[in-house]
Amino acid sequence: MSEQQHSLHPDLWIDKYADYLFNYAIARVNNYDLAKDLVQETFFAGLKSAKNFEGKASEKTWLVSILKRKVIDHYRKINSTKGQAEVRMNFYEDGENEGNWIEERVPQNWNNDTEKAIENEELKSQLDVCLEKLPEKYGIVFRMKTIQEFETEEICKELDITASNLWVMIHRARTQLRKCMEDNWFKK
Repeated sequence: MSEQQHSLHPDLWIDKYADYLFNYAIARVNNYDLAKDLVQETFFAGLKSAKNFEGKASEKTWLVSILKRKVIDHYRKINSTKGQAEVRMNFYEDGENEGNWIEERVPQNWNNDTEKAIENEELKSQLDVCLEKLPEKYGIVFRMKTIQEFETEEICKELDITASNLWVMIHRARTQLRKCMEDNWFKK
């Protein structure tokens, strides 16, 4: 049995993958303009490196892998000393720190893998606790969209909701999760 050989069709990328890639990016960077930029950079990088496409993965999988690297590069830039000085993330939307990313909250590099594994497990545990505190429908929508990476249309059809209703629920879920994580994780 031979493997299916995939090919690239850059002229169809925007119609076929823009929404999916944008949703993937927004779930990871939580910034509309940045997510749009990352998707554009992904398409550009895909065009530039099309000659390296081997056809072993689907077009979509290949583009997502490029986008993943773009997201990682973004966070590496933020976490570098120079990046911290150049990039300000909007972490707070209200209160005395509105619009600022507190520098001491920028994740630092760990030299000890054990500490990192423990920290990641604790973070996952706290995130799970916060997800459980969401209203049931918000939790379902948030998990389907950002964790399980379902398409907007699939979620709307499955839950019998409109796309605008979906995005309102996602926004409210993120707001509640951010508040819960601020109260229970970042202030430890």
